[in-house]
Amino acid sequence: METITVDKYNLNEEEEKKLILREYRALLRALKTRLKKGDKALVRRAFEIAADAHIDMRRKSGEPYILHPLAVARIVVEEIGLGVTSSICALLHDVVEDTEMTLEDITREFGASYAKIIDGLTKISNVVDLKADTTIQAENFRKILLTLADDPRVILIKLADRLHNMRTLESMSREKQLKISSETTYIYSPLAHRLGLYEIKSELEDLALKYTQPEVYWEIVQGLKETKRERSRYINEFIRPIKEELTAQGFEFEIYGRPKAIHSIWNKMRTKHVAFDEVYDLFAIRIILKSTPEREKEDCWKVYSIVTNFYKPSPERLRDWISVPKGNGYEALHTTVMGIGGRWVEVQIRSSRMNEIAEKGLAAHWKYKEGAPSAQESKLDSWLQHLRDTLSSPDTDTLDFLQDFKLDLFTEEIYIYTPKGDMRVLPKGATALDFAFDIHSELGARCIGAKVNYRLVPLSHEIKSGDQVEIITSSKQKPSEDWLSFVTTAKAKSRIKYYLKEEKRKIAEDGKGMLQRKLEHMKVPLSAHNVNELCAHFKKPSPLDLYYAVAVGSIDLKDLKAFTVTGDKLVQPPKEVKLETKHLVSDEDLMKQKPAKGAELIIFGESSDKILYKLAQCCQPIPGDDVFGFVTSGEGLKIHRTDCPNAAQLLANYGHRVVKTKWAKNKEISFLSGVRIIGLDDVGVIQKITNVISGELKMNMRSLSIDSHDGVFEGTIMVYVHDREELDRLCQRLGNLEGINTVERLEAQS
Repeated sequence: METITVDKYNLNEEEEKKLILREYRALLRALKTRLKKGDKALVRRAFEIAADAHIDMRRKSGEPYILHPLAVARIVVEEIGLGVTSSICALLHDVVEDTEMTLEDITREFGASYAKIIDGLTKISNVVDLKADTTIQAENFRKILLTLADDPRVILIKLADRLHNMRTLESMSREKQLKISSETTYIYSPLAHRLGLYEIKSELEDLALKYTQPEVYWEIVQGLKETKRERSRYINEFIRPIKEELTAQGFEFEIYGRPKAIHSIWNKMRTKHVAFDEVYDLFAIRIILKSTPEREKEDCWKVYSIVTNFYKPSPERLRDWISVPKGNGYEALHTTVMGIGGRWVEVQIRSSRMNEIAEKGLAAHWKYKEGAPSAQESKLDSWLQHLRDTLSSPDTDTLDFLQDFKLDLFTEEIYIYTPKGDMRVLPKGATALDFAFDIHSELGARCIGAKVNYRLVPLSHEIKSGDQVEIITSSKQKPSEDWLSFVTTAKAKSRIKYYLKEEKRKIAEDGKGMLQRKLEHMKVPLSAHNVNELCAHFKKPSPLDLYYAVAVGSIDLKDLKAFTVTGDKLVQPPKEVKLETKHLVSDEDLMKQKPAKGAELIIFGESSDKILYKLAQCCQPIPGDDVFGFVTSGEGLKIHRTDCPNAAQLLANYGHRVVKTKWAKNKEISFLSGVRIIGLDDVGVIQKITNVISGELKMNMRSLSIDSHDGVFEGTIMVYVHDREELDRLCQRLGNLEGINTVERLEAQS
């Protein structure tokens, strides 16, 4: 991925006009092969409308706003592979939201199909009946997904929009950068992955890392730059014999090595606890064959055979996505072989058709669907159908749905067979109950067990790839609350929640009748005011919960005697009111409270206002860490590290609760932090470590735990430090000791 830098904008009016015209012509060139009669005039009209609508608008960088929709349209055509309709919608994607132009105007100018796509792309400024725990972002995302189920171009254009925003994020404030990057990691990159847009997914993740953890990002960029020559030499040496043999056997092909994405390298460094120079598989070899659809499968296996004649493969690392493609249509053979000098090398083998699907994902899938779709090609269609089913469930809590849906996007897939031999694709970790809901919602709701490979198993049984599953049902079965603890798919979770809610509604109807009779006896109606008074008194979040509690007997109607009646209104008992409000503190009040001792460690916003806060336990921030403040609903303000495992979710879903935060200079207070250390178990190693900590660096230790096994020790040291600089110095000094292999800060806990 290319590093994007944004120069300070300083063009005059004439230069701006030339730049806009240049970008517009570049778009027309990209569309050249797709333009039919009358298309060019439509594109021009869309460009003129967008240019006119955004004429007085500027981006944060200072450049004319029209450059953004032009850039999005080019990404849509050049990098995703969509055509004229999508590029017109990309040009107009912000017009309805930012200007006085309406969807009716779009329909009049271009037609209903264009208006429908633009409607899906238009951001929501006001969502009616927002629940307290639901955010605009989540509602917006759900609306986009609803449109995606009908027309996938919506999300493809949305991804192009997000990609351009990420490429030009440099001009934004630090808070905006964090929020948008977290949203990208949390939502958009998994979506790109699921839709088969691997290049875009990688670039989105790399750019998000650039802003959330700049130090890590630039360290890897520098590392890749320094090792480029060595990598090129190794790749050339590795592919030489393969190239010669493929040529000798008459194959038409491309073969090259490409570096792994920065985010993927960082992931490996983090999960394997290794430094950059210890990550060996920094690249993958890709072989792309020119082959006919009838012969491509056979040719790919022939090439696999040639590769493994030269280099020994790792049997457990063979991935055959040609015989059974991924759910998003991805096809390829992946193998990992032992290369020169004892280095593992990943080799990917594809045909040029497979490569186009891998590069362009959904757009290419459509292209190859012309005529009768094959079983492989209809996989994406079945996923879109699955999405429609998931979204069709009313009353689903948006944030719950989002969390569940996201899990479905990134998980590894398994392949399950029905008794008749039909194959279904499910995420890894799915249970027999997930499988039942995947086939049909009613089948899931009535499921009492399953036969896996002819053996009777419970609902919670985790199924494995290749299993044949038969579902056993009963008309008397009903979904229960505990089902939610073992299902993993978004569809199963949303349907179970829907059934439980429906059941609750039925019971609540009885409770409503009981309450109504009681109130009639007290000569007051079941009005909205009276129901709200009862909800407040009994601490129930909604009338439904109130009626349900009455029906199951957790609220005794005799307690209503404590209420006074004024006219036709119920009034809560005064004592209860005091108890009710005594412990409640709003976020605003919280901000005004006096700070705790040491609150001068954190400065909020531009001023040095002292606000009560806590340091989050999940990531244990210390001065020098990149941090943000987050207003919680119950525990006041919490300070999190930007690389906290919970950061992406908090920033993506609750961006409005984030408070600008920075450290004040304070060397008087110590903070507890941890270091993980691995090395050779030698005599006196513990003494060397404690000498460095207590003797040389004069640090206080809280605990030291060492576990030794077969000559290697692994330990955790908890120390008190003043700031990040001090912790880094400790890691460096310990790393210089003889026999010490790895020293790193303890990872934050999700």
